[in-house]
Amino acid sequence: MTDFILVRHGETVWHAENRYAGRTDVPLTDLGREQAAALAGWAATAALTGIWSSPLSRARLTAAPAAAACGLTAGVDERLYELDFGQGEGLTRDEMHRRFPEQLAAFLADPVEHHLPDGEHPRHAAERAADCLADLARAQPRGRILLVAHSTLVRVLLCHLVGIPLADYRRVFPRLDNGARTEIRLENGQTALLSFNAPTSALTTALH
Repeated sequence: MTDFILVRHGETVWHAENRYAGRTDVPLTDLGREQAAALAGWAATAALTGIWSSPLSRARLTAAPAAAACGLTAGVDERLYELDFGQGEGLTRDEMHRRFPEQLAAFLADPVEHHLPDGEHPRHAAERAADCLADLARAQPRGRILLVAHSTLVRVLLCHLVGIPLADYRRVFPRLDNGARTEIRLENGQTALLSFNAPTSALTTALH
């Protein structure tokens, strides 16, 4: 039995305009750093056995205070990267509508089979993230591990693990707040969702 606490990184400078941030290395805002500090305060008493993050700086810098508070070294795994949003990277919804309206409409209807043009297929992202968790669970079969990653990645991963159709990730999990905690348990090849989007503090933001 391994418990994972999945956390979306702190707020970034693209949040004010709700720009899609996939593989672009967007920095945290002051609020994002406060959210990381709040996460560290929670982590200090959470009996964590490991901390891992996406390679992107917004995730690493969110995880770092928690690692320091626990006396742990945060690992980095490329399988926790956010999805590549292709032609949608760095754009707002309105900008996408102006550039590729038909593809955007198809994405909103089915974000998996009609993912953003030139972007990563969500099924591939869910599978790589699930492989990461499976490896960590094998290494720590009684662990309690904090993972700091990204909004879309966490939502498609949850659907994949608990058996929800992947195309429903935006409907079933319409928001994931920055710095909020989602806890799952992996045991005997099964996944239980213990909590979703639980605020670590009042310092939360949520977009796309």
